[in-house]
Amino acid sequence: MIVRRTFLFGFAASTLAFSVQAYASEPTPFTAQGFASAQKAGKSILVHITASWCPTCKAQRPILGELTATPAFKNLTVFNVDFDAQKDIVNAFRAQMQSTLIVFKAGAEVGRSVGDTNAASIKALLDKAV
Repeated sequence: MIVRRTFLFGFAASTLAFSVQAYASEPTPFTAQGFASAQKAGKSILVHITASWCPTCKAQRPILGELTATPAFKNLTVFNVDFDAQKDIVNAFRAQMQSTLIVFKAGAEVGRSVGDTNAASIKALLDKAV
């Protein structure tokens, strides 16, 4: 009985830790107000222009999740722009396609990439924002 309780407690604790880690890397859906507030506050920002059907975007998500869960990027604000549903925002960012990553520092764009699924180069892009 004690072994079972220990196992269940350990399982519950590991599940909670996983949930917290997954939540820490969750992006925020893009809103003009949220983006403007983050810029005004001088926050480091990543804008991910993504589509649910895009295989490249799907490959980028776990990479971004792992990177943004690290202490180096704990203060990075991540916004997702839906390529299909937010065409006005996509156009405002002058993005030509989904899987576009744009980073901002102190209110200004400091880098962007399109279609990148290499963890090292995505990290290098995020480094420009912090």
